[in-house]
Amino acid sequence: MIAISDLKDINPAVPSHLSSPQHVHSGLPIPKVNRVKVFSPEAWEEFVEEWASSLKSSYTKVRRFGGSGDLGVDVAGFRSDEGFSGPWDNFQCKRYDHPLRPGDIWVEIGKVIYYSFKNEYVPPRQHYFVCSQDIGTSLEKLLNKSDELKSKTIENWEKHCLDGITSTMAVPLTGAFADYFAKFDFRIFSSRSLLEMISGHSTTGFHAVRFGGGLPPRPTPPTPPEAPELHESRYIRQLLDAYGDHLGENVADPGALLHTGLKKDFLRQRERFYHAEALRNFARDTVPDGTFDALQSEIYHGVIDICEDVHDDGFKRMKATVAHASTVAATSNPLVSAIQAQDRQGICHQLANDDRLQWIAEDE
Repeated sequence: MIAISDLKDINPAVPSHLSSPQHVHSGLPIPKVNRVKVFSPEAWEEFVEEWASSLKSSYTKVRRFGGSGDLGVDVAGFRSDEGFSGPWDNFQCKRYDHPLRPGDIWVEIGKVIYYSFKNEYVPPRQHYFVCSQDIGTSLEKLLNKSDELKSKTIENWEKHCLDGITSTMAVPLTGAFADYFAKFDFRIFSSRSLLEMISGHSTTGFHAVRFGGGLPPRPTPPTPPEAPELHESRYIRQLLDAYGDHLGENVADPGALLHTGLKKDFLRQRERFYHAEALRNFARDTVPDGTFDALQSEIYHGVIDICEDVHDDGFKRMKATVAHASTVAATSNPLVSAIQAQDRQGICHQLANDDRLQWIAEDE
């Protein structure tokens, strides 16, 4: 009979992390690598597309291929406008229920060698294997030994490549093709881990939505340059006309505001515009395309009735519209955690820059 003294006391380990209200509400976050491993086929394809967009900063063009006629190409990064005739890299992205192993890649290696032999493309500079379950240890070791990888490919040619490269014919490792194979540089074959893939994905605007965890810290908005720049011209013209409407005189340029008591207001409005421009740039790098446009649209619909109401002059219309913008909650927008009052106000000037808001009514 088992003695009680032989049993282990129940003694849960002290958490290695600090608990937070978010943990109590939603539980501990699932590591991103583990999330990728349980992606559905559709989610994996979406993730690969999103991740591939992170490669655009490293290549002239990035293209995704697929289907039965992909010739061994999945995600191609081109270093020049020559496409497959110039330097390029191939990323073979596989979704399996196990870590990628040697038996999964023989036919993919065979395709790259065969189709480059057939002059469908020059051999890629690098051919990276990526897998939804990551790269198995045995394959990772083999990819680091190019000579052994070549000999193992020969051993597995008849079983995996002879009838697996194309459905229209067998591809024996003989003749001129065998000579080409013997000279082929197997050092091009390598791998990318899920951690590396996720790191690249984190530089895209899809990351926060795909994995959660909130937006990264927002950089401090820049101080407006002393002299207005060309891209500010329309909203500044609208501001000056609004000031002129209020003063009953023409305000040709910002310098004319020095003795009117409106110079400080002008500087505040420019600061707000630059806040909104900084938020636009932040959104471009952290959330999907269209998110900032949706925020602009929400602000527009939140203030347009105020803007089109009756006001004594254009200056008072602008002030009332900008003041009301700061009350628009925009809680449905993914950027809400990063939005400040100045952003909402500055978006009014972005809208004025596009003539979607006008401080001087057409009938005035």
